[in-house]
Amino acid sequence: MTTLQPPAAVKRRPARPPAKRDRRSWTGWGFIGPFVVVFAFVFLAPIAYSVYLSLFRDQLIGGTTFVGLDNYQQALQDDRFWTSLTRVSLFLLVQVPIMLGIALLVALALDSGRLYGRDFFRISIFLPYAVPAVVATLMWGFMYGTRFGLVSDINDALGVSLPNPLSPELVLTSIGNIVTWEFVGYNMLIFYSALRVIPHSLYEAAEIDGAGQIRVITAIKLPAIRGALVIATIFSIIGTFQLFNEPNILQKLAPNSITTDYTPNFYTYSLSFSGQQHNYSATVAIIMGLITMVIAYVVQLRGMRKGA
Repeated sequence: MTTLQPPAAVKRRPARPPAKRDRRSWTGWGFIGPFVVVFAFVFLAPIAYSVYLSLFRDQLIGGTTFVGLDNYQQALQDDRFWTSLTRVSLFLLVQVPIMLGIALLVALALDSGRLYGRDFFRISIFLPYAVPAVVATLMWGFMYGTRFGLVSDINDALGVSLPNPLSPELVLTSIGNIVTWEFVGYNMLIFYSALRVIPHSLYEAAEIDGAGQIRVITAIKLPAIRGALVIATIFSIIGTFQLFNEPNILQKLAPNSITTDYTPNFYTYSLSFSGQQHNYSATVAIIMGLITMVIAYVVQLRGMRKGA
């Protein structure tokens, strides 16, 4: 008679010693630790210090005094701040769509494969982005001059009197022209790179269905690069609210047209380095950072929601 033997006890793997688990958990921190340190010192620390400065005020009597949110209340009632913010908002609503529209058209033309000398045009359009902003602004500033440069030469050669591009009425348009010239190539490269990764099977299916070029663009290409469009728009919004180099350099050429509070960044710079109002300058910078963050987040949220 066969008797059933009890099953052998299942051997369990001994638990890993706690010390070994701790060593493995610290291994990941060893890889990301250098980045965390650099990120904290380069990004988090300046923001924290700016917030700290914005809570104080340097007074004639009593020195530096804690004032809480008084600087923020003053900034929200500052007409110069709101004027500069309104100016860059107008710049954003006009210049950014024009710049992105031109970049998109160029990218679509390059991607179509019907443009002769595609490589030459791609490099030529991207080349202005390689020019430093200071050099580009100086170059355009001297061309804008009515007493020297291109505008002056045209006036003398044709005996006409062209409008002064650096006049108070046209200087914002002139700055927009400089920024567009600088960054069309950058945005074109973003769009063109996104277009190159679209599967060719989609084009083949559209060709079988008899879709024309316009239909291919609207039904395939634009939806496929929606993410790139959102990214380029966010970068352009951030760059607009950070507008500084162009008005700062042109201010030397047109002091009557560009004031020290022409843009929020220029206003912050003037407060800190010319007015020695470091605390109030930090306050304006914090407010502009929050405004930029909110607008960029809303654009990203709406753009991704449409693409879902």
